[in-house]
Amino acid sequence: MAAVKRAYLAVYNWAVFFGWAQVLYFAVDALLRSGHEGVYAAVERPLQLAQTAAVLEILHGLVGLVRSPVSATLPQIGSRLFVTWGILWSFPETRTHILVSSLVISWSITEIIRYSFFGTKELFGSAPSSLLWLRYSSFLVMYPTGISSEVGLIYIALQFIKASEKYCIRMPNKWNYSFDYFYASILVLLVYVPGSPHMYTYMLGQRKKALAKSKTA
Repeated sequence: MAAVKRAYLAVYNWAVFFGWAQVLYFAVDALLRSGHEGVYAAVERPLQLAQTAAVLEILHGLVGLVRSPVSATLPQIGSRLFVTWGILWSFPETRTHILVSSLVISWSITEIIRYSFFGTKELFGSAPSSLLWLRYSSFLVMYPTGISSEVGLIYIALQFIKASEKYCIRMPNKWNYSFDYFYASILVLLVYVPGSPHMYTYMLGQRKKALAKSKTA
């Protein structure tokens, strides 16, 4: 069973790695050819597939395939899925903004490093020290740029969410229930305020442990 588990995780990590590599290639190519306005159109499908595949990481944590705590994985994946599907896919007006470029590039660089690190560990039992350093250091730059882009795009989308009333449920209805996507999106933005510093601090702690462990190995 241990061999099956490692084989599955190796295939999963390398498959998603290639997905994010495709996203980065298409994003840079579009940026050079047509500017930031064409980035989303170039990466839409591979971005959606690669990001949605991360849902499996929550399941991996729940069933014990990996040691990553679900409490740390769930908010990060949830926020990215919200931006991917709840903002960019749902509101086309946001797709040509320059923040899409910084978002996609930050996400893809982070994930290319992360998935190659775990894929290498599953295949060979360990990863090169250079890759380990990148895994636990690249977030120092990529996390702030990625989070800033996420927050910026949600904020930009608010005007379109309010005007369209998309995903809103108004009273009266047979469920006797109402839902306002505009205020839900504002609530998501507010969660970023304590959530982002907390996650950054958590990753700094993980970095300290991982690099200290590598020095004593």
